Amino acid sequence: MKILDFYVLKQFIRNFLFGLLCFVLIFILVDLFENIDKFIDKNLSNSLIVQYYIYFIPEILKLITPVSMLLATLFTFSRFNKYSESTAVSSAGISIYRFSVPLILFGLFVTLFSFYFNGWLVPRFNSEKLYIERNYLGKNIIPGVISNLHFQDSENKIIAIGSYNESEKTAYNTTINIFDKKEYSKLLYRFDVKILKWDSIKNGWKLIDILERKFDSINSESLVFIDTSYSEEISEIGKLYLSPSQLIKSQLKADELLIEDLKEHIITLESSGQRVDREKVDYYSKISFPFSNLIVILFGISISTNRRKSGTAVQFGISILVTFIYLGFLKVSQTFGYNGDLNPLLTAWLANILFLLLAIVNLLRMNYIK
Repeated sequence: MKILDFYVLKQFIRNFLFGLLCFVLIFILVDLFENIDKFIDKNLSNSLIVQYYIYFIPEILKLITPVSMLLATLFTFSRFNKYSESTAVSSAGISIYRFSVPLILFGLFVTLFSFYFNGWLVPRFNSEKLYIERNYLGKNIIPGVISNLHFQDSENKIIAIGSYNESEKTAYNTTINIFDKKEYSKLLYRFDVKILKWDSIKNGWKLIDILERKFDSINSESLVFIDTSYSEEISEIGKLYLSPSQLIKSQLKADELLIEDLKEHIITLESSGQRVDREKVDYYSKISFPFSNLIVILFGISISTNRRKSGTAVQFGISILVTFIYLGFLKVSQTFGYNGDLNPLLTAWLANILFLLLAIVNLLRMNYIK
């Protein structure tokens, strides 16, 4: 069986790499024709354009790897059917399920690798790509002044910023709320800070024009005015862990955030009482999407082992059609998830669950799984 396994795997990997190469080239050419006028208008050099697409390739690979897996599955079984190799295997008493084990194992390996690749490597390359877009193409620009920011700085400390100026590294109209650690609903102190300025030398925040409000009981409140102070010098506030880089990171797109950074961002937003449906859908999608690589193999097996001999063009067309249906369904479900109409976790996994069920039903219908 080892010889057969290696033979099947060899054919599959060859078709898989062929699919990756074709789709990457198609993707780049389509995007290049779409943006060539923008590159010319912005006077981008050839080297910068090449650099842009080098940074773009990982995102392309993330998107088209499941397509290539499906294409490889259809091409591999189409070839075996065409040359009656699948008939010979069946005559030897080898089930299609056992015949597919090398493909499933390879799909599992690609799934695990994609989880790391999509969650940690792709965001770094996307960040570099978006840097070029922001600085040279004028796209996806982060505004110099950001408004209405909320952060949980520590267990019992929540910061609300009216506006933040990135160039000055200064926040305006900031509120720092200190809650009781034993009873989080009980507000102990509120500091209204007119100016919160980052001191790069001391690596800390300088507070200017401060109004301290202390709540001793339900009907008792004391006021103290402070001219200027560092956060560490006010015992009730202590060190502020919020940094200018965190403020900017909160404005980044989900595609350029590492998976742990996105999770931390969600926790921060939730702690400040904001809706996080969109962020949760993006987070769970980073986890669920790699599993599509394994699911499309099962789906491909279920629709390609019908003993009918079909050409390469037909198999290519089927893979494109199935991909459009999958991605279309994924986008539609994401819209419902973003709006809060669907549970974020279910939204991220719904397309995978549906296609997995279709694959299993089709395999059972064709009596390939006993």
